[in-house]
Amino acid sequence: MSPLERGIKVDKLLPMSRKDLDRWQIMQAIKDKRMTQKKAAESLGITVRHVKRLYRAFRRRGAAGLVSGRRGQPSNNRLDPEVVKQALDLIGDNYRDFGPTLACEKLVEVHGLRISDETVRKLMIAQGFWQPKKARVESEHPRRDRRACFGELVQIDGSDHDWFEGRGPKCTLLVFIDDATGQLLELWFVTAETFFGYCEACRHYFVRYGKPQAFYSDRHGIFRVNQPRPRGTTSGMTQFGRAMNELGVQIVCANSPQAKGRIERANQTLQDRLVKELRLRGISTIDAANAYLPEYMQDFNRRFGVAPRSDYDAHRPLLKSENLDHILSHQETRVLSKNLTLQYNRVIYQIRSRGSGRALHQAKVTVCENAKGKVTILYQNRQLSYTIFQKPSRQAEVVTSKTLDRQLRVPYIPAPDHPWRQYGRRLNGKPVEEATRHGRDF
Repeated sequence: MSPLERGIKVDKLLPMSRKDLDRWQIMQAIKDKRMTQKKAAESLGITVRHVKRLYRAFRRRGAAGLVSGRRGQPSNNRLDPEVVKQALDLIGDNYRDFGPTLACEKLVEVHGLRISDETVRKLMIAQGFWQPKKARVESEHPRRDRRACFGELVQIDGSDHDWFEGRGPKCTLLVFIDDATGQLLELWFVTAETFFGYCEACRHYFVRYGKPQAFYSDRHGIFRVNQPRPRGTTSGMTQFGRAMNELGVQIVCANSPQAKGRIERANQTLQDRLVKELRLRGISTIDAANAYLPEYMQDFNRRFGVAPRSDYDAHRPLLKSENLDHILSHQETRVLSKNLTLQYNRVIYQIRSRGSGRALHQAKVTVCENAKGKVTILYQNRQLSYTIFQKPSRQAEVVTSKTLDRQLRVPYIPAPDHPWRQYGRRLNGKPVEEATRHGRDF
């Protein structure tokens, strides 16, 4: 029941909120001795001391004593118009295509303007720099919990993108992210997603952290044999799978991109944030970008990394017997001939043996080729010395259109049982010897 319905006289109409009206009714109940101050404090959710303060203001000024004196005045937390103008100018000049969160970080770190990200979002929406995203639809895929230990599962993927925004060549970023912590363990720019590119990234990762328990990847041909009988492969294992098998690292392939959503989300963040960081620093080459990546990974892990559920580090150190130069290379098996030669990539290799070399006759050797094309031949994990003999290739001959038919013409050689070889040339359908006997000169 409102105060007017109860017949209570109000001095004048005041702009009062619902909270103020509730307080007015309780203060009136205290005045009429229908409620104690302790009961009023419990009803309003405030202390008895605050109730006494409100009741004194009510006795002195009436209902107006319950209304805040700051009503209608600007907030003490409002932004200075000059600060708002400076922030909008900086965003419009440097961070127009940035997200509100990233733009807020740059305003604080670079320019010293401490503005909340929500305020920056409202300012960017009002100026048309940012379009609010639609409400996210609930995913149909079940959520998978993070692994408990650091290094237990590492998700790997290659992200093709115009990282330099036309300032440099298009390239691929190889991403290694830990499933337990969400930290970036390795970033490496390569020209294309290849076996040797992953080998170089794995080398940096193994030297820094050690060997993880497993790699979680997509179904790319680098990680998985997608054909029933791939050409030139007998083991049913890719070169990368063979290398990881020698190091004791398991490869797990996801059935869908949603299954490895952690690295897919990281790729989206990198395509948004890393591109802009490269732009701000004027980086336009792969070498310069790779030199900057360790600094970026440290900042990324500080912002987005989380603590694992377990303090145990699942990484294993590299063994002295594990030669990364040989393991992280393209390997094929060859059989030596009796004269200790083999052929690989149209090149003949002659093995140099100190003794008679009988132990190497018909021996199986492993040919290892690195990214620079250097070939190493191994026999029972022992490196063999060799001499190279380049296989000769026919030089193409330049001909004209008039002589093309003559160049392609193959001389005809009759077979041994051909009638020409048995009877010789014929004249008027008869053998030459018979035609000569009848008086005809040949």
